[in-house]
Amino acid sequence: MKVTLVGMGPGASGWLTGEARNALEEADCLVGSRRLMEQCPVPGKGHGLISTKSAEIVDYLSACGCRRPCVLYSGDTGLHSGARTLIPMLEERGISWRVIPGLSSMQYLAARLGRAWQQWQVESAHGLNCDPVGAVLAARGKPVFFLTGGAGGVGALCEKLSQAGLGDLEGTVGEELSYPEERIYHGRASELAGAETAPLAVLLTEGLDPVRKTVTQGMEDSDFLRDKTPMTKQEVRAAVLAKLAPREGDVCWDVGAGTGSVAVELALANPKGKVYAVERDQDACHLIRANRERFGAWNLELIQGSAPEALEALPSPDRVFVGGSGGQLSTILALAVEKNPAVRLCVTAIALETLGAAAAALTGLGIQAQVTQITAARSRPVRELNLMTGQNPVWIITGEREEGK
Repeated sequence: MKVTLVGMGPGASGWLTGEARNALEEADCLVGSRRLMEQCPVPGKGHGLISTKSAEIVDYLSACGCRRPCVLYSGDTGLHSGARTLIPMLEERGISWRVIPGLSSMQYLAARLGRAWQQWQVESAHGLNCDPVGAVLAARGKPVFFLTGGAGGVGALCEKLSQAGLGDLEGTVGEELSYPEERIYHGRASELAGAETAPLAVLLTEGLDPVRKTVTQGMEDSDFLRDKTPMTKQEVRAAVLAKLAPREGDVCWDVGAGTGSVAVELALANPKGKVYAVERDQDACHLIRANRERFGAWNLELIQGSAPEALEALPSPDRVFVGGSGGQLSTILALAVEKNPAVRLCVTAIALETLGAAAAALTGLGIQAQVTQITAARSRPVRELNLMTGQNPVWIITGEREEGK
């Protein structure tokens, strides 16, 4: 037996490749979704297994006794296709296979628009938990193509984009591509939010102009709107970001966020992550909103309130920075560890008392505290000379539980 994995293209039979049609004509059984089985363009080939689950498919193929079965996949076998999970299972069973690629809906839409697609970023929201905001930010201005479906439909994706402040993004929707009912139309994300589309639909978003073309660790203090609100200075902020070392997709808390400088940099450094800036002061909250918009940090969410109460409803954090605790430092750290025992914690202190409290709190949680002192000096012009002015020394206290403890 030799199994052929066939990419069926965007849908209509005219877009099926000649090689794929030959394989279907030679097949003695077919496996695939109900739609693909029913729309198979080769007469008399609608029998076999209706399934999209690789484990079920390989079990069926192992027992069916067919010599030339074909497994059908929509679009192209190399673009968010179940073929990627079936092939290793076939190899485990010692079953021979070959792949015949098909035309993807992305290629089809690009052709209809008369555009090249090699710079597009591709995301699948078809039966998957997709974060469209993170996808758009991570693309850093490139168009993003979404395969949609189910709860991740066009309307739901555009609703999330609009809620995050990206409602002005340009959207192109392709429905029933290649079929007689094909429809391609345009609109802003805010206009497409909540829209109902055909089951077979794709979305192309574009038009984001990143505020910062490059992201550095420790931006200039003057880049941020500040007023009289306390702010973690550039040299310390750069060290804090290095200590936190956020990974792609991490959930981060910035407690006592002040101007939001640390939260903004965390958001820009990790566009597919989520950053919660927690702040109780109303003027500071105004600055956080302004800096969020100033830098396009749309994956940053402001939580106005006092910790630890404001943290209760937040999702489990991977990284927590505490720049201000309102006297609740030990409780804040304990709550973070309760939500995620493997969380990485980082606290800054300018007073010896805060340093001691942070070290004691981490020790009480079974975490070895690591302490770094940052002492920086900046030059200032005095007539024809440049003199150094020392900044307040800052302690950075970090820690996380060792694996298995």
